[in-house]
Amino acid sequence: MAYDEDLANRIRELVSARDGVTEQRMFGGLAFLVNGNMAVSASGQGGLMLRVDPAETDELLAKSHALPFEMRGRTMQGWLRVEAEGVRTKSQLERWVARGVAYAGSLPGKR
Repeated sequence: MAYDEDLANRIRELVSARDGVTEQRMFGGLAFLVNGNMAVSASGQGGLMLRVDPAETDELLAKSHALPFEMRGRTMQGWLRVEAEGVRTKSQLERWVARGVAYAGSLPGKR
């Protein structure tokens, strides 16, 4: 499955004014990085993939449409999937994107 280009454009609108944001294809989707750290992605599996504070992972999983991110059968703390239904409205998407961008922005820059 290809990533949702409409979702990628909606994310782009939300992050375009922020300094240090770049785009990169990864994990079958289109990721948005802050100073080289992945913040959020229009996932190739549908919906959103985002990076969050690992200490907040369990709390965020209690929210509607939030799922654990798994890689090779392992749940990854600090990473979430948000189903497409959870980012349909602008306010839903803004909340998730802001969380991912804030966390990625708090990390030391790469490059």
